[in-house]
Amino acid sequence: MKASLLALGLAAALPFAASAQSASALSYNYVEGGYVSTNSDLDADGFAARGSVAFHPNFHVFGGFQRQDVDNTPVDFDEWRIGIGYNHGISQNADLVTRVAYEKFDAGRDIFGNRYDPDGFSVEVGLRGALAPQLEGYAMAGYEDYGDFYGDDFYGRLGAQWKFTPNWGVSGDVKFAGGDTQWFVGPRFTW
Repeated sequence: MKASLLALGLAAALPFAASAQSASALSYNYVEGGYVSTNSDLDADGFAARGSVAFHPNFHVFGGFQRQDVDNTPVDFDEWRIGIGYNHGISQNADLVTRVAYEKFDAGRDIFGNRYDPDGFSVEVGLRGALAPQLEGYAMAGYEDYGDFYGDDFYGRLGAQWKFTPNWGVSGDVKFAGGDTQWFVGPRFTW
């Protein structure tokens, strides 16, 4: 149901995208870091660092790294992500955003010496907007695939940022994929 509503909203916004410019109220230049937690069959938490740099009014590159420790085990894992995004203004304060990324999951070796480090990719589309002078938010629908090792899945992401100043704020994000929920919260520096 949620995915259907998001798809309907995106379809309704597409006719406006043809004539709009990139929204000036949104910046695709930022770095952020903070706490990340995954709630699934095995819960985990740790830290994450992410960033984005615009190299054209409608294009940006983005990336991120996170390391989490699985609760009550000696197991940890790293996740890397790097990609390119396209943002197109649909109003003065809102963008339609599409992104494609290379992803890497690395859980090290098991007791038998087998390495668990699949490569994958993701694609996502959504809306990002300035909801108020200090508040912006986004809703994204995506698909990620790690091949035979980890499989593929559709996901949804919701996020927001509260700006204390034009450059500093706090950012939060939640991703729903299969039976997993991943949370992020931390400070963001925007330029």
